[in-house]
Amino acid sequence: MSKFLLRHATAEDRQAIRDFLNTYWGSDHPLVNREDLFHYYYQNESDPSRIQFCLALDEKGIAALCGYILSSLQSKPDVWVSIWCARKDAKGAGLELMGKMPELTGCRTLSCNNIRENTMAFYTFLGYTALRLPHYYRLGKKERFQVARVPAPIEMPPAGGEAQLFPIRTMDELKNVYKPTDDTRPFKDLWYLHRRYLAYPVQQYDLLGAGKSASEATALLACRTVEVDGVKILRIVDYIGEPAYFPQLGGAIAQYMSDLDAEYADMYCYGIPADVMKAAGFCERLRNDPVIIPNYLNPPLYENTEYFFFTSDPENFMMCKADGDQDRPNMG
Repeated sequence: MSKFLLRHATAEDRQAIRDFLNTYWGSDHPLVNREDLFHYYYQNESDPSRIQFCLALDEKGIAALCGYILSSLQSKPDVWVSIWCARKDAKGAGLELMGKMPELTGCRTLSCNNIRENTMAFYTFLGYTALRLPHYYRLGKKERFQVARVPAPIEMPPAGGEAQLFPIRTMDELKNVYKPTDDTRPFKDLWYLHRRYLAYPVQQYDLLGAGKSASEATALLACRTVEVDGVKILRIVDYIGEPAYFPQLGGAIAQYMSDLDAEYADMYCYGIPADVMKAAGFCERLRNDPVIIPNYLNPPLYENTEYFFFTSDPENFMMCKADGDQDRPNMG
């Protein structure tokens, strides 16, 4: 029998959660201490009495906590773990709480972006699937590269496809051209897509529809253009659509890069096989690859970055760079 009381948090737990994390996290977490960001990530819009944390309690109070983020407003949404923290003297509290997160949240699937590689065994022990997040890139047509490190010439795979890319700027435009489908997990509804990419409070994104015309989007891309010492880099941070459709975007992405004069485009993504990414014109950046595609760009850090994740159900699952609380600026 558990020595911890496990329950979902309420709005009345807000200060206790902040105090706990400020004591045990090791640094001031901006998503907890900035009220605007706490509200954005963890306030339950459909029920103000709940906040998106689950707690393990003992006689001292909070023994462990886990904050999570919704991908939709469905009754059984897919959710991402965001913050997981336990008191060192509360042995087993964090592990027990993580194992109960699907039940406590009522989610369909539970996942987490950017876990530490040395914790993958813990998630596997709990029955989750823990994997490396693949990284892909496409180089622009440049005589030399200033941000990427390319020690030898690389011929890019051909990029074709029939899809056009067109901007989506408002919720009305999004509703008019795109209907979400539940073909992959997590399911991202219109509420989430608008909130995450069109109304994100601390960073600007380009949400692009992909289809045969600008009147109907078969899939969506979320991108950011980053400038490093006058050099433009295209970050593709999310793809919402069938994996098999992605090669149809290849030519349009190559043209988009050319229009931007981008040195390269990159994309962290699990769920689109490497051969499908190649058919869209992308190379896979492997571990210990001599090609360096920097992930940290402000300021640039000239090394490759590995991401790892877990999911409770890998079937038809996709993980991209911006999922969960990732792809946000360093807010101190």
